[in-house]
Amino acid sequence: MASLKELAKRQDIFCSGHRACSGCAPAITMRQVTLAVDKHLVAGLSTGCMEVVSTIFPFTAWRSSFIHNAFENVAATISGVETAYRALKKKGKLDAEYSFIAFGGDGGTYDIGLQSLSGAMERGHNMLYLCYDNQGYMNTGIQRSSATPFGAATSTTPAGIKIAGKQQFQKDLTQIMVAHDVPYVAQASIGFHRDLNKKVTKALATKGPSFINVLSSCHRGWRINPADSLKYSKLGVDTCLWPLYEVVNGVYKLTYKPREKKPLEEWLKGQGRFNHLFKPENADMLMTFQKYVDHKWNTLLWKCGEIKERPE
Repeated sequence: MASLKELAKRQDIFCSGHRACSGCAPAITMRQVTLAVDKHLVAGLSTGCMEVVSTIFPFTAWRSSFIHNAFENVAATISGVETAYRALKKKGKLDAEYSFIAFGGDGGTYDIGLQSLSGAMERGHNMLYLCYDNQGYMNTGIQRSSATPFGAATSTTPAGIKIAGKQQFQKDLTQIMVAHDVPYVAQASIGFHRDLNKKVTKALATKGPSFINVLSSCHRGWRINPADSLKYSKLGVDTCLWPLYEVVNGVYKLTYKPREKKPLEEWLKGQGRFNHLFKPENADMLMTFQKYVDHKWNTLLWKCGEIKERPE
């Protein structure tokens, strides 16, 4: 794996000049992920924030082969390109080594493109699918997605008299990918860039399909200060809402364990989308949310062999 000095010398594949917001965490994700690529990259990107800001014709922020897709089919497209690549190599028409990454936001991955992703993983293509999860449809008006956390206020789950934000918990997409029995599945956060870099390197070296889910805050949708993008990406991990782990050929492993698990409130406080949860009448929602996170964390510890008894 490349050292920090070596990474610093590499030319950015996702380069400056894009039109993302100041402090945009998904843009940081794109840069951190592509820094780990040491071969020619074929990148696919479904419709979403990063596609909108990085490929405004006739300009591009990508120093790689690049394909833009609709919301629902980036996994299918990259799997097709990877198949064509293998066919050309087999015929002796291509010698170079390539890496294939399909990028999607949470809307294009958890919801609209789930069928395409599931099919590509099941067929066993030699590709990485990377989801940058900012927990909502941020570029179309901050609507809820199935990745949106419990209690979050969005334009389609507003906190008001009838409901206090979203009433469902976030879909556990990482576990759905584990259920596909692919060789490599991981969760990561841009708040822990070395961990993310190691996981991308490992995923690209894996023969067969791999999947990484990356927590990538959105300061507009989360209603935080743009300078706090990394702060909340770290707090999501230290409160165990977003644990860092990997599953290699079905074996679970924590890649980071907080010395002291912080209360969920530390991640919620300061995010405007959760302000209403701190009103006295919503105290039970805070307790429900904390219990949910505790149970998920303890179950993960059991899967990783950190505790012996499975939580009830």
